[in-house]
Amino acid sequence: MPKSPSPHSRAKGAPRAPSPRVPMLALDTLTQEQQALVAAIKSGPRGRFSNDGPFAVYLQAPGFGQLAQQLGAHLRFGTGVPPRLAEVAILFTAQYWKAQYEWAAHAVFAGRHGVKEATIRDLQAGRAPKSAPRDEQAIYAFVKELYATRRVSNATYARVHKLLGDAGTVELVGMLGYYVMVSMILDTFRMPAPEGTPPPFREPGSK
Repeated sequence: MPKSPSPHSRAKGAPRAPSPRVPMLALDTLTQEQQALVAAIKSGPRGRFSNDGPFAVYLQAPGFGQLAQQLGAHLRFGTGVPPRLAEVAILFTAQYWKAQYEWAAHAVFAGRHGVKEATIRDLQAGRAPKSAPRDEQAIYAFVKELYATRRVSNATYARVHKLLGDAGTVELVGMLGYYVMVSMILDTFRMPAPEGTPPPFREPGSK
């Protein structure tokens, strides 16, 4: 298994992460609905429950959390989008939103699925990954254009459609929407990177 990529290094000048806005619930105090959510995550393709990041927030609204985690599990493990390309899209999203937990988790997943460390460094810095394979560059261009203009040009669409086809392109866009939602949850509720992991981005000033 490859080493965790170097983008887990702390962002220069990064201040201490703010405290989460929701309480961390002790697992032995959960309601039946919350326990069912934990059990569903453990028994699904993730194979484990981690009481941090988006899952800690999902526990606050377990009915929503069940639906969200089911969609997330499908998008991570059940689509026709190759995991390497999916991780490029997810990392772009995490960097765009400066979602500390999402980046820290998926930088590791990206490395495991074959995304080069140089590409991960470029994405973390907000640079185009010019040394990445052409298929990764096509995904990067698609996501960047969609987020910047809220549209995708014919040429950019055609490059990704050639790689993924109709179903895969639909799944890619759905994946982006899901991880934007996750980023918004992480940022709104001030969820930090996993314990022991330095924040990969400078936290913007907020009161």
